[in-house]
Amino acid sequence: MTEQELIAALCNGEEPAFRELVTRLQDKVFNTALGLLQNSTDAEDIAQEVFIQVYRSIKQFKGDSLLSTWIYRITVTKSLDFLRSKKRKKRFGFVSNLFSDRNQPIYEPGDFNHPGVQQERKEDASLLFKMVDQLPENQRTAFILNKVEELTYREIADILKTSESAVDSLLQRAKQNLRKKLSGQINNSP
Repeated sequence: MTEQELIAALCNGEEPAFRELVTRLQDKVFNTALGLLQNSTDAEDIAQEVFIQVYRSIKQFKGDSLLSTWIYRITVTKSLDFLRSKKRKKRFGFVSNLFSDRNQPIYEPGDFNHPGVQQERKEDASLLFKMVDQLPENQRTAFILNKVEELTYREIADILKTSESAVDSLLQRAKQNLRKKLSGQINNSP
């Protein structure tokens, strides 16, 4: 089934077309969300939300990009919205702790493992993803889409609604920031 045929079938509400779409893109959607969220349960939830939104809003797809680009854009947006919401809750919890008698521990993310990382590289990858998580949102997103999802600058530019040169700049700054963070981490280790 071509993309145009798939879109037409989706717009007609054909269930086999939706199953086909999920089969084609579920791993990419999950891995993108996982790269941004660094939590498999949250990534699964976001992936489900993405496909629900696609199902509900497919008729609003204008066709000015590839269907997969549109779905990546939804995935990135939902993932970043989730992170923002989580940070707001974390800040509220911290402020609440300042005014309460309880000494609740502040959330500390655990080790993160991405399914695409080989077993012998898990420790290095965990450190790298902790550093990636500290990048500014736009740099982190571009980095994940390029290095984890292996998207081209053009595809990333379409997803982020920016130029290829802006993507290149984001990736260069992300790499510089990661080098600084990683060298600081190495210099501070025993």
